[in-house]
Amino acid sequence: MLPRFLKPGLAPLGAAVLLAVAAAAFAHDDHPVQTAQTADESAFLAENDAAMTKMMNDMAAKPSGDIDRDFVAMMAPHHQGAIDMAVIELRYGKNERLRRIAQEIIVEQRQEIDAMKLALGEQVTDTTPARTQQPGAKPDPAATTHDHMNMHHDMMKQETK
Repeated sequence: MLPRFLKPGLAPLGAAVLLAVAAAAFAHDDHPVQTAQTADESAFLAENDAAMTKMMNDMAAKPSGDIDRDFVAMMAPHHQGAIDMAVIELRYGKNERLRRIAQEIIVEQRQEIDAMKLALGEQVTDTTPARTQQPGAKPDPAATTHDHMNMHHDMMKQETK
C-alpha cells in the first residue's frame, strides 16, 4: 500500500530517484577522501571559509523599507564575496585560466557594486587593487604596476554627467 501523499503513477519515479541517490552514495564510498592538505591548501580553505562567512553575514541586511536600497544592501556583499574569493584564487591558485577568470571577476563585480551604488546616489568605494600575494611573500612587480580597477572610473564619469 502506498502512502496517501504518493499517487500510484509516481511510485516508480520515486523508487528510481531513491535508487539513484543510493547508488551515488555507494559510488562516493569507493573514492576515499584525500585528507592530507598542503599548507597552501589549508590557508586557501580557511580564507575561503572566512570570506563565505563574512559574505553570508553581510547579506543579512535589515530591511529599510526601501526595496532598491535593500536590494543593494544584499547584493553588494554578495558581489564583494565573489571578489574576496577571486582574490584568494589569485593568491593560491596555479591555473592561469582560472587566475584570469578571477581577475575578470574582481573587475566586473566591482563595477556592478559601483553601478548599484551610483544608481542610489551613493559614493563608490576606493579602487586600490586587492592584495593577492600570500602574507610575507615578495610582491610581483608585474602585479603592482598593472591596475585592473581603473575601468570603472570611465563609468563613474558617464553616470555623473
